[in-house]
Amino acid sequence: MRLPKTDDQFNLPLINSMIDYFIDNGHSYFDTAYIYSGVEDLVKVSLVERYQRDAYQIATKLPIYILKSSEMINSIFNTSLKRLGADYIDVYLLHGIAKEHNDVAEQLGAWEFLSKQKCRGLIKQIGFSFHGPPEDLEEILTKHPETDVVQLQLNYIDWEDDIIQSKRLYEIARKHSKSIIVMEPIKGGLLSGDNSKASELFKRTVPDMSVASWALRFIASLDGIKVILSGMSNMEQMIDNVKTMNDNNKLSEDDIAIIQEAVGLYRSVDRIQCTRCRYCVPDCPKGINIQAIIELISDYLTYNTTANLQHMYEFFTETGNKASTCISCYSCEKRCPQNIGIVKLMAEAARLFDNSL
Repeated sequence: MRLPKTDDQFNLPLINSMIDYFIDNGHSYFDTAYIYSGVEDLVKVSLVERYQRDAYQIATKLPIYILKSSEMINSIFNTSLKRLGADYIDVYLLHGIAKEHNDVAEQLGAWEFLSKQKCRGLIKQIGFSFHGPPEDLEEILTKHPETDVVQLQLNYIDWEDDIIQSKRLYEIARKHSKSIIVMEPIKGGLLSGDNSKASELFKRTVPDMSVASWALRFIASLDGIKVILSGMSNMEQMIDNVKTMNDNNKLSEDDIAIIQEAVGLYRSVDRIQCTRCRYCVPDCPKGINIQAIIELISDYLTYNTTANLQHMYEFFTETGNKASTCISCYSCEKRCPQNIGIVKLMAEAARLFDNSL
């Protein structure tokens, strides 16, 4: 999802070099999805056509949220196989399900389809990636003991978070004896920035260790982890992450105390007091997704990096106008019960994400 591009085209020479380095250093797991535009085709060219089948594992995903019929399941699965040029898929996941999406998966027979393809040898392991509350995860795993793996968002900043509840999700997966694939271990890069108060703490503690490595080591110290996915975008990240994992340096009690201190530093930053009421959005003449953009600015204030935020900004403005289209009409501020200076924040967002002064 975060592969390097040049002029909006995949940088094949760099991607091939990254894959070669990854495999040469003993790693083998490649994660993609049907909805990642062009990536399954890229995996065919850069991986499948260049390596023997036993050198790698491929995971891809079935997007339940776009399904209109049971027939679409078979069509999407076969499309992924064709794009990948693979004779089987090592890990096939229902993509991003919570309770409402799992209800659709059950109604359309997605679970039965996955089990059937596993029996045919076209899938080696089945499971799902999950964004939702612990109660939904408990319900899905109870209903579907045939699940081999579950993919969860786990990282140290979300471990005790009241909304994401990473620790509770991890405990439920472990209770059901499921292997865990970890996504967002570095929170899309936010936990790798070099300019936050927390990063200063990490660099003081172990100067020759990257900020990102602390996040990877936190996950690697947990039991039951099958794979850690970190979305590497360049060779520098690849080399650093491979070194971190190959060193196998799990956290000590002192390290855990440092991470807990870092969490406190991140959370000490004053975020914009937006209550997500979205009163500001309907009257915007430019259709700007104001509330989402304010959240991104708060994240920038917390982590002092645009890593992952640019990606999220493009997602949030895909169907609406960018912050730089704000005409300073102040209709949003008149509607805001928190009296937030939204017009100034849109100007700041334009500077950060639109390269606009």
